[in-house]
Amino acid sequence: MEERPKKLLILYATQTGNALDVAERVGREAERRGCPVHLISIDQYDTSCLAQEGTVIFVVSTTGQGDTPDPMKGFWKYLLQRNLSGQWLEGLHYAVFGLGDSGYQKFNFVAKKLDRRLLDLGATPIIQRGLGDDQHPSGYEAALDPWMISLWNMLNNINPKYFPNGPEFLIPYENFMAEPKVRIQYHDIKQVDSQFSTNSGNLIERARRVSPVKFSLDKNRPDCILKLVKNEPLTKSGSIDKEVHHFEFEFVSSAIEYEVGNVLEVLPSQNPAAIDSFILRCNLDPESFITVHPSEMENQLLDACTPIKLKTFVELTMDVASASPRRYFFEARIYIFATAEHEKERLQYFVSPEGRDDLYQYNQRERRTVLEVLEDFPSVQMPLEWLVQLVPPLKTRAFSISSSPSAHPNQVHLTVNVVSWTTPFKRSRAGLCSNWLAKLDPEQCVYVPVWFQKGSLPPPPPSLPLILIGPGTGCAPFRGFVEERAIQSLTGSTAPVMFFFGCRNEDNDFLYREFWISHSQNGGVLSEAKGGGFYAAFSRDQSQKVYVQHKIQEHSRRVWNLLREGAAVYVAGSSTKMPADVLLAFEEIISKESGLPQESAVRWLRALEKAGRYHVEAWS
Repeated sequence: MEERPKKLLILYATQTGNALDVAERVGREAERRGCPVHLISIDQYDTSCLAQEGTVIFVVSTTGQGDTPDPMKGFWKYLLQRNLSGQWLEGLHYAVFGLGDSGYQKFNFVAKKLDRRLLDLGATPIIQRGLGDDQHPSGYEAALDPWMISLWNMLNNINPKYFPNGPEFLIPYENFMAEPKVRIQYHDIKQVDSQFSTNSGNLIERARRVSPVKFSLDKNRPDCILKLVKNEPLTKSGSIDKEVHHFEFEFVSSAIEYEVGNVLEVLPSQNPAAIDSFILRCNLDPESFITVHPSEMENQLLDACTPIKLKTFVELTMDVASASPRRYFFEARIYIFATAEHEKERLQYFVSPEGRDDLYQYNQRERRTVLEVLEDFPSVQMPLEWLVQLVPPLKTRAFSISSSPSAHPNQVHLTVNVVSWTTPFKRSRAGLCSNWLAKLDPEQCVYVPVWFQKGSLPPPPPSLPLILIGPGTGCAPFRGFVEERAIQSLTGSTAPVMFFFGCRNEDNDFLYREFWISHSQNGGVLSEAKGGGFYAAFSRDQSQKVYVQHKIQEHSRRVWNLLREGAAVYVAGSSTKMPADVLLAFEEIISKESGLPQESAVRWLRALEKAGRYHVEAWS
């Protein structure tokens, strides 16, 4: 018998889960063609073994302003070692698919630099890298589908053993997804130890451990539980444009050390009415106790897991009324569970090549939730095994910390924009976490599970001059920076700080107005007397819009002088146009004040970035 090749290795690097979705889809399509796969997160792979692999498929996302996702940082650092020769990966064939957003300046930067580095190390590309664009009318799938077709054909040319029946052969979805990958075991309620229902940290950890979703190991159990002590609106009441809240939390037990510039990840609570509706719609018993196991798990191992109440499991792991279901939700034979013929036909059309764009419009563009999809197709009755496998996971939401631990030793502060928007078909949508937080009442003894993470803004030493740009809620991390610098100035000399803030109206959304003004007067750390300054741009308070980049250019001489003294630039806020506009403003200032041509100013800024003195933290 001819020896079959080892499994096709697919490595993914994801920040929010989208790259995992794509990697799983690539894996499914390979398996449907008879090719076994090994799918693994890049941070769980031993990079030193890369030279021994025959073929690797990489699926990587780009975060922030061209940053590698957190799980990829160690892998990328290994690839950049200078002792790796140009022949190290000579026997490796690879393909790269990137997920990005062309609204960002460094579109798919991580996929591009990974492709270049693999080439430099001697690896051979199977096909040209694929670049998915979230801005495309059909999303990243517009690039993914043709890329995969080319991938299978070229992979078959390299090694026909990957596809015993050829790359055109396809196992029908009906057969390929005949059985769920998990099984549910129900337990007698009397045998369940009641102690597990009391500690919320324990509950979250248990729920996430038994979930089939690949949560990072350090994300199973929260770092701590915080108590909400203040929820205060910062914007003018009744403002139709924007609603921003200031939150203060206290550590319940011992405080966790954090630094300015760090990020707090919050696990939101879902709307109880939505949870009840989902459970009712799916004919589930909320009071039953369950354990979730991989289908292939041995029977004798099943009793090792502690049961959890079904309703609690749904609340803590399954996003039923916020996230849109993945394409996999529709591919995985959902139409098999429809009894109404017209619903079955519609669902089959959605997973056909002809229906791809319509599915994208119906699902992702309209941000339909799992509950809404199930309500749109009332004859569908999916077993719990499939729901657990297919419903999107409940994810944490990340917020820049807006306090200094030196100024608030037992507290963490957040500055949160309450998110809402209208879909292309004029349906109102609301962000799950921000709207949940905004409705919380500190008087009700609210406890919130959180994780602390390093952000993109490293804490600066007191001797480093700073130029900070933070319009809107982008000011959040810099509130912590200024608090920290103010504390440091009490015991020693500190370098100047210039801060450029922006909002729409001085009267409506001038966040932390008194705080900034107080630190810019009487020799404060933002005062011009100390070499710094505070400058606010109110974009809608005059006929011609004024943004932070205009204020930076107004003070070009002082900005240039600080840059020459070794200042670091920190930018935070919306990822749409602001970071690119600010970068262009700096290019123009450097060119104007130094007399250098624009190309030299661009190189000057690149050198600043490479030296670790130009940082951006942006979010969409």
